This record gives sequence, structure tokens and C-alpha cells, in this order.
Amino acid sequence: MTKVYHRPDERGYFGRFGGAFIPEMLHRNVAELRERYLDITSDPGFRREFDALLREYVGRPTPLYLAERLSEVVGARIWLKREDLCHTGAHKINNTVGQVLLAQRLGRRRIIAETGAGQHGVATATVCALKGLECVVYMGEKDIARQAPNVARMRMLGAQVVPATSGSRTLKDATNEAIRDWINHPEDTHYIIGSVVGPHPYPDMVARFQSVISLEVRAQLLTATGSELPTHVVACVGGGSNAAGAFYHFLEEPSVRIVAVEAAGMGVESGQSAATTRLGKPGILHGSMSLLMQTEDGQVVEPHSISAGLDYPGIGPMHAHLFESGRGDFLSATDEEALAAAFELSRLEGIIPALETAHALAVLPRMGLKPSDQVVLCLSGRGDKDLATYMQAMESGMDTQKTDIP
Repeated sequence: MTKVYHRPDERGYFGRFGGAFIPEMLHRNVAELRERYLDITSDPGFRREFDALLREYVGRPTPLYLAERLSEVVGARIWLKREDLCHTGAHKINNTVGQVLLAQRLGRRRIIAETGAGQHGVATATVCALKGLECVVYMGEKDIARQAPNVARMRMLGAQVVPATSGSRTLKDATNEAIRDWINHPEDTHYIIGSVVGPHPYPDMVARFQSVISLEVRAQLLTATGSELPTHVVACVGGGSNAAGAFYHFLEEPSVRIVAVEAAGMGVESGQSAATTRLGKPGILHGSMSLLMQTEDGQVVEPHSISAGLDYPGIGPMHAHLFESGRGDFLSATDEEALAAAFELSRLEGIIPALETAHALAVLPRMGLKPSDQVVLCLSGRGDKDLATYMQAMESGMDTQKTDIP
């Protein structure tokens, strides 16, 4: 039987990862989603509205840009899929448009979401404002402090931003709070999970909405090079929604190397890392079986990353399967490497990337690339939200450490 990497089986499993492990209070909501999401999202009326909003509101298709100066430094042809040019500044809005339209068809008027870097929260608040829906966004107290511009944007858009004050006060804890809210408001509320995590059908549903990224890449690369297939597709991975979207339409193409980049934090073995595939083992978190950083007795190990969007102790079940099966290569980059890569792209191409994307950029020099390689890298978001972190790095002189720029 041929392996299929981009879709789960009928029980919601990618290999041995996935499923739905949920409180009894949420069974009806999750079952309704599972039973209806494919019919709703394949309905011609839904597709027309979804496609029109992506085109006319989000600004799709986003460009596939040949980064010539970066290519010269790396020694291969590097194509940047410019998700930073989406309305709101990141890929997250592809999913929130889809899920808000789905929620409306399910009769839900109240939307909740979790956010780390703030981009998913902004995207959710944006589409809720567009559609006149109540919006509550849970965000770790630590992330609220380091992502203040996005917090202001959410509030300006009419969303209530609720701080998560337990645990590490980051994305994991915001997700916990959102799930608690959903348990308490099952009748009128839809939970928009921002990544390819959570109980089935969320990992599949989010990946489908984000798959527009790789669908566009195939057409754009064909126009630019005469071939739909790159040699490599590279993306950063926390939960992994931008990576799922960038990989989706290439997963069944054996000639395309899939490269996922996790956050090594202060170093993979430092005790302050978020490199789940290196440090994790199978476990259940936020409703699905996947790889999870945990102690011997199953307690979640607090992650660390300079990037709020990668500061998560697990990984989506699709990505866990790509890792375990060997279909994907999983690399990691430290905080320092990500910062250096962000400054390099800024000065080579005039593009300030999100810190999440900077992790993917950081591994390019160690991938053993050849001049003939055609590498697509998902530039998942823009760096406006990370300017405070970049300013701190400039004050410490970190921006001058990389000098091999032609």
C-alpha cells in the first residue's frame, strides 16, 4: 500500500500520531466538526467565498521571489514564498478565513483562539471584525510583553486579549486556557486552533486551509523555471502550520526534499530548547498523540525559544509522522543563529523576516546545497512584531557578527 503523508486515516492518524483525546464536554463539538468539515469546505458556495476572500482581502497569490543576493551567499537558487505579504503580515490568515467561514456555517457566533507570536491572534481578530463575530484571544503573559504591537492590533480590531498566567506563560498555557473556555461555552463558541495541532480534525483541517501555499508554489515555479518541483522545501516548525502548507502538495513527490527547522533555543542539550523531534517522545498534548517534550513521568518540559511562535513543547502529528517515517529532515537553529540569519536577510534582500522564519533561513548554509538546487523557503511572516528583540540584539552588537555579505 502506498504511503500517504498529507492526509490522516479515517480515525485522524498520521501513522501512529493524531487522534482525538478530549474532555467529554467537547465530544459533541469535535464530533460535529469531524462529521461536517469536509462537506462544508468542499461545498461550491464555501469554495467561492473562501477563494474570493483569499484573493481580494488577503492578497493571494503571494509572490514567489528569487532572492538573488541570498542565493549568491548560499550557493543555490533560493526562492522565498512571501507569506509576509499577506494581509496581517503572515500565513495565519489563510486558516482563520477558512475557519471563520466554517464556524458561521455551524451557527457559531463567538470565536476563541490561542496565540504565541500574536499573528494568529491578529488574523483571527481581523476576520472576526470582517464578519461581525465576538472574538476572545488567549495569549501567554510572557508573549503579551514581547509581542506588544500585535496585542495592540488585536485590541484595535475589537478582540478581548486574555493573559495566560500559569506555567511558562507562553503558547502552551494560552492553549490550555482556550480549551478551558471552550469546555465552558460549547454551545455558541468555535475554537480556531492556529496550528496543525489539537484533536482530529484540526491538524487535517488547518493543513488543508494552509495548503494554498504549496498549491501556488507549484504553479509559480512552473512559470519561472519550467518545472513545478523544487529540489527542497524549507520551513520553520513549532506546531507547524506554515510548514504543513508549504510541504502539502510536495509530500507525495519523492524527488522533493522536505526540510523542517525547529527552535534549538540556547542549544538542543541546554535545557532551554524547543527542538521537539530531538528531545521529545510520544505523548498526548492538547488533544492529540504526537511527539512531546516531557519528563520520565509524563510532565511537560517547558520549552524555550527567542521566537514566541516556536516556543511550544510539541509538534503537529503530521510533522511527527514525517519525522518518524523519514520523509522529512528535521534540523534546528539556536536563538543566536536565528538572529544572525534575520540580519543577513534584511541586509541582503531588504526583507525583515519574523524570528520564526529566521530559524529556517539559518540552516541554509549547512544543507550541502549545490548551485543547481532550486530551494523554496516559506517566509512565514514579517518581522515588525520582533523589532524590540532585534533592537536589543543591535544594542549588544549581534547584528555585526556576520560580515560575509557581498
